[in-house]
Formats: sequence, structure tokens, C-alpha cells
Amino acid sequence: MTTTAPRLNPRRRAEIGRAPQDTRGTWRTYVALVAFLALSAFPLYWMFVIATSTDEAVSQIPPSVVPGGELMNNLREVFTLQQVYFAASLINSFIVASVVTVSTLFFCSLAGFAFAKLRFPGRDKLMVVVILTLTVPNQLGIVALYILMGKLGWNGTLLSVIAPFLVSAFGVFYMRQFIMHSVPDELVESARMDGALTMRVYWSIVLPAIRPALAVLGLLTFVATWNEFQWPLIQLNGTEFPTSMVALSDLASGNYVIYRRVLAGAFAATVPLLVLLLLGGRQIVRGIMEGAVKS
Repeated sequence: MTTTAPRLNPRRRAEIGRAPQDTRGTWRTYVALVAFLALSAFPLYWMFVIATSTDEAVSQIPPSVVPGGELMNNLREVFTLQQVYFAASLINSFIVASVVTVSTLFFCSLAGFAFAKLRFPGRDKLMVVVILTLTVPNQLGIVALYILMGKLGWNGTLLSVIAPFLVSAFGVFYMRQFIMHSVPDELVESARMDGALTMRVYWSIVLPAIRPALAVLGLLTFVATWNEFQWPLIQLNGTEFPTSMVALSDLASGNYVIYRRVLAGAFAATVPLLVLLLLGGRQIVRGIMEGAVKS
């Protein structure tokens, strides 16, 4: 008995025989990318140039675009200023950013797991409320938050800049979306049939599956907390416990601003973020790509 091969549609046959398209960019694409990279990196390079220069080099016209050799002297001046507490500010920023990041990862992933995989009354309505809070500017709650911190006795302390940011609406939404696509419902149900409780499912099944998303959210949270300025300025200005952004504000205040000091301090405050992004940049790309593929 002979069988005949199925006849292909002419359009389908043409698509199969077509050569794969070349996805490499043209020279215009590379030129545009290099130009965009140069424009993005120039502020950092200019900060480094000023941080390594003397007062005479900073004030000369046209300005020099070549780094000088005074970086260590400028940094020494910044770290030895008595009224700025710059060394302590870097430690305080690291403490605040680390605590906020760890707390955000735990609470946001836990809440995201609940909104994505658990069934309880009002789940979708509560998720809508969480999303709507993203539309409210943070500045609207500053007065009420300041009064609340005062009633708790936390004004002027690091607790006042840690507690309000222990969880974020964006983190909850991001974790919910990632968990919905990366953790199958069947896997959760099979774990429950084996006798696993909710926290056991979260700890043993959900957390290992969302590591890329945790890395992305952790890096974004750490950088955002490190760069936070308005609320720490309100709470910690004039105290002995400033964050790095408040210390930079103190360096830039006064009738006579020494720009090489300001940008040397900015350089010292930027180096930890650059190191963190260099170490975790691959995790950011991996998390974004996995989220795009799953969605």
C-alpha cells in the first residue's frame, strides 16, 4: 500500500525554502549604540575628571577633559571633614539599603506568591488596590509619615528611613507576575498533596524558581534606596547619622562650594553601585530575558 506525502500550501513551501534572515545590525546601528553609550557614560567620566582635579584646573576655561592626579587628596579632604560624617554616611547607606533590600525581597515575594497562587476572598480587589498605590506620589504622605515617625520616637534615626520602605507595591506586582508564569499550578498542588504547608511550598518550590526575579528586584531596590534623597534629608539632616546623599548635600551647601570635593564625594558614593551592577548585571539581563520568554 502506497501513501502520498501531504501537499504543502505554495505559501508555506515558499516560507520553508526561504533563507534565514540576517539579524546582525548594520554599521548605523553600531554607531548609534556607541554614541548612546558615550552620552550615557560622559557624566560619570566628567565627575571623575573633576574629582581628580585641583581648584585651578576646575576653574580654567576651556575646562580640561583629562583626569588629574589629585583624587586621593580630594577624597582625604572629604573623609576628614568633621561636619559631614562622610565615612559614617557610606556605612549608614549600606545598612539602610541592605535591610530594605532583604525585607523587600522577602515580603514582596511572599505577597506575590499569595496573590498569584493562593485563593482567598478579595484577592483581585486587593491587588487592584496595590497597583493603584503606585499612582499616588510619595510626596503626598510625607507630612503624615513624619508625624507617625515622631509618635514612634524614630525621627532622626535610621529606623525612620528603613521602616517606610520595607515593602513596595512595585515589588509585589513584579513578583506576582513572575510567579504566575514561572511556577506551574500543578507543582503547587502536587506539593500540597504530599503534605507541604503553605510556607513550605513558598520556601522549597517558589523561591528556587524565582531567583532571577529576586536578583533583578534586589539590585533595583538596593540602588533606589542608596540614591534616596528627599526622605533621608528630612529625617537625618543635621544629625550624626546621615546617608551618603545627605552627606553630599552637606558638601554642596554653604556660601563657598568646592566642586572638586563635592564630585569626589559623589565618586566615592557611586563606586559601590558600579561594583554591584558589574557583579549583578548578568542577573538583571537573565531575569529580564526569562520574564520576557515566559510572558
